[in-house]
Amino acid sequence: MIRKDPIPDGDLFTAAEKIETTILPDDRAAAKRVAGIIADTIRTNKAQNRQTVLGLATGHTPIGVYRELIRMHKEEGLDFSSVITFNLDEYYPMPPDSIQSYWRWMHENFFNHVNVPAANINIPDGTLPLSKIAEYCRQYEAKIEACGGIDIQLLGIGRTGHIGFNEPGSGRDSRTRLITLDRVTRMDAASDFFGEANVPRQAITMGVGTILAAKRIIMMAFGEGKAPIVRRAVEGPVTDAVAASFLQEHPNAELVVDIAAAGCLTRVATPWLLGEIEWTDEAMHRAVIWLSLETKKSILKLDHDDYDSYHLSSLVRAHHSVDCLNRKVFDRLWNSIAYPDDLPKDKRILCFSPHPDDDVISMGGTLTRLAVIGNEVHVAYMTNGNIAVFDDDARSVVGLWADMNDAFGFKSPAVHAFVRKVNGFLATKAPGAVDIPEVQDIKALIRRTEAISACRSMHIPPEHAHFLDLPFYKTGEVRKRPIGPEDIAIVLKLLREVKPHWIFVAGELSDPHGTHRLCAEAIFAALRQLAKDERPEVVWLYRGAWQEWEPDVIDMAVPLSKTELTDKIFAIFKHESQKDKALFPGPFDDREFWQRAQARNTETAALYNALGLPEYHAMEAFVRYEEPLEA
Repeated sequence: MIRKDPIPDGDLFTAAEKIETTILPDDRAAAKRVAGIIADTIRTNKAQNRQTVLGLATGHTPIGVYRELIRMHKEEGLDFSSVITFNLDEYYPMPPDSIQSYWRWMHENFFNHVNVPAANINIPDGTLPLSKIAEYCRQYEAKIEACGGIDIQLLGIGRTGHIGFNEPGSGRDSRTRLITLDRVTRMDAASDFFGEANVPRQAITMGVGTILAAKRIIMMAFGEGKAPIVRRAVEGPVTDAVAASFLQEHPNAELVVDIAAAGCLTRVATPWLLGEIEWTDEAMHRAVIWLSLETKKSILKLDHDDYDSYHLSSLVRAHHSVDCLNRKVFDRLWNSIAYPDDLPKDKRILCFSPHPDDDVISMGGTLTRLAVIGNEVHVAYMTNGNIAVFDDDARSVVGLWADMNDAFGFKSPAVHAFVRKVNGFLATKAPGAVDIPEVQDIKALIRRTEAISACRSMHIPPEHAHFLDLPFYKTGEVRKRPIGPEDIAIVLKLLREVKPHWIFVAGELSDPHGTHRLCAEAIFAALRQLAKDERPEVVWLYRGAWQEWEPDVIDMAVPLSKTELTDKIFAIFKHESQKDKALFPGPFDDREFWQRAQARNTETAALYNALGLPEYHAMEAFVRYEEPLEA
């Protein structure tokens, strides 16, 4: 979500929020705030010779907090020697050394870097026999109570509204127990386990009642994907269908979110329904588009009664007339439509694609048009995407390679030894296991070959396909390292070689630790190292396979004909390893990527048509990045 106008505050605008909610610009600001609260509590308790008991969560959401606490420990001397921790949950069954284990995750991302005594660390045991779990859970509860209860409980929120693994149906008084995971939760975890089939069906989790017994609760959420469930938890009724809604009953619970995760809250989405707001150009644009869609009337047909009926009288008063207001918003949308003559010619264009198919899925039609009208178009594939290739695809490629060697007389002991090693590993590979380097390389070559084929379909020469293979991604696991200097240096080198006039960047900037966000971080860090005369003329943000920009923030909409959209779909088909069924389709959409792209592009065109703009078959949308690039 790109938000420029201020978010109103004060009792009038927060009245609908039944959990105290703090909205911050991004996940970094949120991490600093939450880590600061935890650090202050530790120091205050230590000064009073008291221990601090923390309830901890795992995953992408709290990792920034742990990194900030680690920094404070190393640079500011924050002492964890009097801290006792209790983790929320663990998959079951789950050995502690598994790459998906929360025990391992906590040690790699926090405990190995601070001085919490090992005896003070408590994480649910995923190795117990089923017959012993109930008693173990009772003992876990008793241990928390014996420590005097949890001082601060850290939470994320799942897309089902779960806290811990308290799925829909979990009661307010539920306690630590073994629970069956909701399918949405399992689908959301599929990427960590290299496929949904490998995700455990059960987990040990603290109960809702256990969580609510904490003295203070801080729940965090980041990114557009969490916005709908955040609204249900904060503004909806208390219900066991959304376990997080029980926090409304806690006297000291706080939600800390970035702007994107707050996007569906009333004071962010439609603050004019709550009271008088400052009518910036951005707020005006958003409100008029909202009114047009609510009334199902095109913008130029909106009248005084429409504005009065939907609490927008003050907006009309801020302008000369309804017609003037309507025309101002309509013209801005009209000017966002990029006809062929509006696009650059004889320029160097560089699209950064986090994975080897984000370019064609998100903006294949625009890239094709830019290439056809005479621009020098380049695509930089930032990661090799190898973890998203099915094992059977690797087997097929290895089999074809072996057969071709035999058929054309290139037989050698080395070939057969290699094939035996790869096939032997894949035949005995445990679910969710990391591939051996040879298999990782085979899968990377599959993605590379597909990307080059898609480039040819978009009229982009193969020599303009750049495979950066950034080091942060090369762990063999779904969980990636933070962006480092070596990643930035690779991007910087390419920028200086290509010298692009326009660049395109995947715009999921609010996703705190996804690959798209990390790639964007590397790009912007590299841009800041360029001299002013080296920087591109324009930086455009595009969206991936799951979401599109809201109409009020779109700066450029490129219309596509039915033929152009069909050509784009055929280019997406070149990514055969992602065809029919992707390894990581996401939790809420079973459609193939080409179907999502087709629907998204036609829906954007239909939205423009509903607002009264010219009717096109499809559109790809972009936002101009205007943040300062000074170091």
